[in-house]
Amino acid sequence: MPWILIPVLLFLTLLYWELWVCEGTHLGGRFVIWLYDLAAHRYDGIKQFDTHFERRYLAEPVAAVLGTLPDARVLDVGAGTGRLARSLCQLEGVQANLVCVEASKHMLALGRDHTPDTGTAWVRGWAVPLPFPEAAFDLVASLEILEFTPRPEETLRELVRVLRPGGWLLVTNRVGREARWILGKTFPRNRFADVLGGLGLVEIEVFPWQIQYDLAWAKKP
Repeated sequence: MPWILIPVLLFLTLLYWELWVCEGTHLGGRFVIWLYDLAAHRYDGIKQFDTHFERRYLAEPVAAVLGTLPDARVLDVGAGTGRLARSLCQLEGVQANLVCVEASKHMLALGRDHTPDTGTAWVRGWAVPLPFPEAAFDLVASLEILEFTPRPEETLRELVRVLRPGGWLLVTNRVGREARWILGKTFPRNRFADVLGGLGLVEIEVFPWQIQYDLAWAKKP
C-alpha cells in the first residue's frame, strides 16, 4: 500500500466516526442540527422505535409520576419527532401540558405533525439556555441528546434550573462501547448518579435503557 493512502484512510475513518457515531458533536451544535435536518425524514426508521417498548418503559412510568400531579407541566428537551409526546398519547387519562423543545426545524415540523394539537406545544430552541424561568416544570425529560450538546454538564444544570422543587428529571447517559470515544460528552456509567447528586438531586435511580444508554430518574428536593 502506498504510504500516501495511510493518512487518507485515517482521515476517512475519523470522518466516518465523527459523522456516524458521534453525529458531529465535536464539530459544534449548529453542525449537529444541520445533520438532524438532513436526516429528519429518515429518523424514525433509523431509530426503529418499538411501540410496545416505548409504552411500557417510557410512557407508563412518566404517566405514573404525572398521576400524582394535577395539571402537570412537562418539558421534553431535544424532543426530536415527538417520542415522549407520541408515547404518552398511547395512554388514556394522562392530563399534562407538554412543551417540546427541538433545535432542528425539520425534526420539529415532523414532531408537530405527529402529535396532538391540544396539550402539546412545540418551541424551537437550544438546550442551553432554555427559554423558560426557573422552577417552571413538574417533570423535565431529555432523552438521548445529552452527548450531542456542547457541554453536557451545563445542559444538566439547565434542565435542573427549570425543574420545580419536588419535580422529577428523566435523562439518559450514553454507555455503549463507543461512549468513551465520544470525547468529553459522556459520563462513566458508575459515576452518573454521582454527577446528578452533585447537582443537588436526590432519590436517584439509574436503569439500563435500550443498548447504548442508561436512563436516570432523579428528584429535585
